[in-house]
Amino acid sequence: MKLAETVTFGGSGLNRAAHLRSDAKALARMSADPRAGCLPVWRGKPLLKGEGRDALAFLPPDHPVIEAEVGGRDTLVFLGIEEDGRPLFAADFSTWEPEQVDAEALGLFLDPSEQRHPHLPEDHVFAELRMVMTRLDPRAAELAATAKAIIGWHSTHGFCARCGTRSDLAQAGWQRVCSACKAHHFPRTDPVVIMLITHGSSVLMGRSPGWPEGMYSLLAGFVEPGETLEAAVRREVLEETGVHVGEVSYLASQPWPFPASLMFGCGGVATSRDITIDPVEIEDAMWVSRDEMMSAFAGEHPVLKPARKGAIAHFLIRNWLADRLD
Repeated sequence: MKLAETVTFGGSGLNRAAHLRSDAKALARMSADPRAGCLPVWRGKPLLKGEGRDALAFLPPDHPVIEAEVGGRDTLVFLGIEEDGRPLFAADFSTWEPEQVDAEALGLFLDPSEQRHPHLPEDHVFAELRMVMTRLDPRAAELAATAKAIIGWHSTHGFCARCGTRSDLAQAGWQRVCSACKAHHFPRTDPVVIMLITHGSSVLMGRSPGWPEGMYSLLAGFVEPGETLEAAVRREVLEETGVHVGEVSYLASQPWPFPASLMFGCGGVATSRDITIDPVEIEDAMWVSRDEMMSAFAGEHPVLKPARKGAIAHFLIRNWLADRLD
């Protein structure tokens, strides 16, 4: 496996068994399998277990809580099959209303609050995936990212984009079909470029308004229709910082279910160092030397904090520092 495939949410090799999504008998048989597991997701938060919140909490598909909150197995999303044959599903618990919700926490850049369902074990909690993504093993991380993204898509795409009629879940959660005009709708993934732009021994970093103090990351932006990755890299960097980019190369990718992006990590060589930021796009940008970045990763820089662990920005910068990007 290439180093690039070890990024968080990638590289576990989950067997998604897509050929079974249209097989109603196979799905019914799998959901009735005593080994089957179903991962509840509450408003984007997967159900976790353990004091360290380092494992996904799968419930049997016929668990009373799933029956009560979801209403039946026909709304479960089929995630795939483990090597030992265990079928895995996900369920949307978003209609459940906890007795107490910290509305202030839900509005934060990173929601630290946890929600406990009264009919589940005490160590089972719904928690923000970004808080725990580096604690999960690769398979659990891929399953959590998949469940969060696909359930999030259903929550915002309940109506046909062609005629406006409410659409129905199909293909074990991997499609929606309009009952009126018969249009088929598929899960959306937004391509995003995130760029390790270098000039000599320095890397270009930026920050968006509202980020925690001292937090800087690599520049990033959505790929536009009719645009290549290379063109998107050059355009985004120029728009945000006024820096021109020459050579562009692909480095790694990462599914990023916040809410539904695929991050394309690219390297780029700047042909200039002068920065002119677009205040609508970003709040600040600066060149950071290799020594400064090493200081930031060691927690010793007076201003700069490293990109969040688990994010592809952290992965790219860390491996750039180690000179082992492949």
